Amino acid sequence: MAILMNGKELAMKIRAGLKEEVEQLKQVNIFPKLAVIMVGNDKASEVYVRNKSKTCNEIGIAFEEFLLPEETKREELLNLIQTLNKRDDIHGILLQSPIPKHLDIREAFNAIDYRKDVDGFHPINVGKLAIGEEGFVSCTPAGVMRMLQEYGIEVQGKRAVVIGRSNIVGKPLAQLLLNANATVTVCHSKTQNIAEITKQADILVAALGKPKFVTADMVKKGATVIDVGINRTEEGKLVGDVDFTEVEPIASHITPVPGGVGPMTIAMLMQNVIKAAKELN
Repeated sequence: MAILMNGKELAMKIRAGLKEEVEQLKQVNIFPKLAVIMVGNDKASEVYVRNKSKTCNEIGIAFEEFLLPEETKREELLNLIQTLNKRDDIHGILLQSPIPKHLDIREAFNAIDYRKDVDGFHPINVGKLAIGEEGFVSCTPAGVMRMLQEYGIEVQGKRAVVIGRSNIVGKPLAQLLLNANATVTVCHSKTQNIAEITKQADILVAALGKPKFVTADMVKKGATVIDVGINRTEEGKLVGDVDFTEVEPIASHITPVPGGVGPMTIAMLMQNVIKAAKELN
């Protein structure tokens, strides 16, 4: 039986620490504040924004949201970002994805001041991560690394395999694992004989968005399995990218879905906002 890596409990512990830190910052007149921009009315995004607002509230971080209509023009979005870049009271700017198809999300991310880029998507922060310099790291990968640390999982010298190469999770996580001295392989939709590669992993991360993609025959006995996927089945049940029932007896550690990596993402976002507030003051 694998040890269940409880992201919900760990995130609660982290949030409690951050709440204390915010109280201390307020005593020296630093009031961390996050601005969230949402374009259009994507239902899942609405839920995420609500969760972020709730967590900010709980920790004591000020929160301001900017809800823009679906038909928002490029100039309007970029002008709003520039306005928020200039506002001294705002330390973190987050653009909730997805945004409507007619807008270029990469251009919008690049317009955010890299010192306020609490999502870690700006090319300067991506570059800093690549060369091992201090910057903002994408929240989900940062959350995964924190979980590995918390559960005492040795990364140095281990074989890590990441399935998925998105700019949000796969690539930054592969870089973080590499920076922590793991030997890293990234698999994706064009990878051949994927099971042969995943079976060599001491740490296997699934971040590809395919329900129950990772099955027992793809996992080495005693591996640590991190499931980043969140997929909804036709019955409305949440499942990960890993077939939990099959894989759990083989793994030494495994993250559940829900309650694994998900809660860590928001905790790391809050940590980034506080970091930005300290650096900008």
